[in-house]
Amino acid sequence: MLRAILRASYYRDSVALMRVAQAVRAQPGVSEAAALMGTPANHEILAGAGLADPSLATAGPADLMLAVEADSAAAADAALAHAACLLDERDRQRDSDGAGRVAPRTLDAALREMPDANLAAISVPGAHAKLEAMRALRHGLHVFLFSDNVPIADELDLKTYAAARGLLCMGPDCGTAYLGGVGLGFANVVPRGRVGCIAASGTGLQAVASHLAAAGEGISHGIGVGGRDLSAEVGGAMTLAALGALTADPRTEAIVLISKPPARQTLRALEGAIRGTKKPVVLCCLGARPQADAPGIWVETLEDAALAVLGALRGGAWSPRAFADASATRARLAQVRAQPGKRGAGLLALYSGGTLAYETKLLLEALLGKVRSNLGGEAPGSPHEILDLGDDEFTVGRPHPMLDPEARAERVRAAGAKADVGVLLIDLVLGRGAHSDPAGPLARAIEQARVAARDAGRTLTVVASVVGTERDPQGLTRQVGALEAAGAIVLPANAQAARCAALVLRPDLEAKVLAVA
Repeated sequence: MLRAILRASYYRDSVALMRVAQAVRAQPGVSEAAALMGTPANHEILAGAGLADPSLATAGPADLMLAVEADSAAAADAALAHAACLLDERDRQRDSDGAGRVAPRTLDAALREMPDANLAAISVPGAHAKLEAMRALRHGLHVFLFSDNVPIADELDLKTYAAARGLLCMGPDCGTAYLGGVGLGFANVVPRGRVGCIAASGTGLQAVASHLAAAGEGISHGIGVGGRDLSAEVGGAMTLAALGALTADPRTEAIVLISKPPARQTLRALEGAIRGTKKPVVLCCLGARPQADAPGIWVETLEDAALAVLGALRGGAWSPRAFADASATRARLAQVRAQPGKRGAGLLALYSGGTLAYETKLLLEALLGKVRSNLGGEAPGSPHEILDLGDDEFTVGRPHPMLDPEARAERVRAAGAKADVGVLLIDLVLGRGAHSDPAGPLARAIEQARVAARDAGRTLTVVASVVGTERDPQGLTRQVGALEAAGAIVLPANAQAARCAALVLRPDLEAKVLAVA
C-alpha cells in the first residue's frame, strides 16, 4: 500500500532527510520509504522506485515529498505520522539551542551574530543555490557549496565572481574540504601541515589526506572544486584560483591536484599556471595521459599522489609501486589459492566512494579487461562488475553508504550465494560525518557470505581497503581489525586492494605486477 504526503515550502538538507527515511523504513510493515525534495531528478528517482504517488506530482524543488510503501494502509499511515513527528522534532531542535535562543534563518541574521565569519556552508536545492551563494560572496565570504543539481551556467557565474574577488567557491556538490586545519563536510581527522590539495571529489581528497597523515605529514588547505570545474564549460575557474591561493600561501610547500582528466583547453590553462609556481605540483588526473613536456609530477593513483608529494617535500627518490610489501602480498595470495573449493570467475566491487570506484575501474580494466559498472562505458558479457553505491540510483530514500552501511551489507551477504563471484572487493571510508562503526555490519556480512560460499563447495575471497586515520572517530586500527577478523584481506590503499583482487583471479599476472612492487 502506497501513501504519500507533500509538505510545501519545506526545504531540509539531504542528510537529515536520509536519516528520517531510514527511521521510517524500520517501522512495522514498511517495505520502502523516501524523503526527498521535489527536484526533477528526485521525481525520476521516486518513479523508478515505484513510489511516485499522484499527490506528489506538483512538488517543486522547495517542497518535501514523503512516500511510504507498506503492507497495509494502517501501517503506511502510521509510518507517515512517525516521519512527521521526526521532522517536527528536528525543527524544534533547529529553531532553539535549548536556552530559548532562536536560530538565525537568513544569512544577514547569521552575520549579525557572527560578524567575524569568513565562510558560508550552503546546502539548498540546486535551482536556488546561485542566489544564496552569490549573496554570501557579496558579503565577502568564502562558500562551501554542498548543493548538487546546480546549472553549469550558475556555477560559472559564481566562480567567476569569486575568483575576481579572491574568494573560494568550493563546489557545487562539494563533499569535503579543509581550510586552515578545519575539516568541512565528510572529512578525516588529519594534522595541519605543508601540503595543499585541490580536489574535484571528496573521497579522493580524503584518501590522499589520510595517506599523508599516516606518513606524518599534514594538509595546509584542501580545496574542493566540484566535478565540473575542469570541464570546457567552467574552464578550471576555481582550480586556477585555488592554485594561485596555495602558491601564495606561505604554509603550503607542495601542491596536489586530484581529478578526472581535464578538458583539453582547460589543461593548457592549468599547465600554464603550474609553470608559474615554484612549488612542486603533483597531478593525479585519473585516466589522463600527460604530454611529454607537461609540467608537474604526474601520477596514476591516489596513493602515488601522496607518495610523490612526500618525495618532493623530503627530497627522496620516488617511483610508482604496485604494493607496499610485495613479499606479504605473495604470501597472502598463496594462502588464498590454497583454500579448498571452486572459485567463481567474476569479481564484484561494491564501493561507497565514487572516486575510489573510478580508480578501481581503471586499474581492473588494465588487468582483467572490460568491467561492467554504473560509472560509464559498456561492457556486456564481462564477468566483472563495479558498483558505486553512492550513486543516486542506489540512494533513493536511503542514506549514502558512508552514512549507513546496512544496504551494502545486504549486497555483501548476497554475493556469498552467487556462484559466479570469486572475489568481492570493497572500500571503507571513515571520518567525521560517516557512520560510527561501518566495519561492524560489513564484517558480519563478510562472515556470512564466506560461510554461504563454503557450504556450497565454493571459495569467496574478500579484499578491502580503508580510508581513514587513527584520530578518526571510528579508529582506523579498530575498523581494519574488524574486517580482518571476518576473513577479509585488507590492503593499505585502494589501488593495492584492486590489484590484489585482480591477481586472485589471474595468477598468471603475478610475476608481472609484483615485479614493479
